[in-house]
Amino acid sequence: MAARAQAMTRPAAAKRRPAARRRPAARRGASRIHWDRVGRIALTLVLFFVLYSYLNPLIDFVKTYTATTAAKVKLHEAQAENTRLHWRIQHSDDPAFLDAKARAQGMVAPGEKPIVVRGL
Repeated sequence: MAARAQAMTRPAAAKRRPAARRRPAARRGASRIHWDRVGRIALTLVLFFVLYSYLNPLIDFVKTYTATTAAKVKLHEAQAENTRLHWRIQHSDDPAFLDAKARAQGMVAPGEKPIVVRGL
């Protein structure tokens, strides 16, 4: 209680003092580190890292595009061959088609005289 009585007897200005503000110490010389250069170099390195991270997906995209183009060419060739084979199947019973195929193999129709021409 005695401490409380003493605290009440002090003036109000003595109770609370603002904290002393310290000034930063004066520099002894110029800093050897150029922070603006360090920041630019760090930013450049980050930029190159980001560009490098996009490089592999870009290469994969180009490979996929070229593979897709090659696959489309093969698909169109297979479709053309399929169409040709379907046409041959549909026309295999046609007598005119069978006659043309037989003549291409060197066969002769009944009643015809075979003639062989050599030296052409």
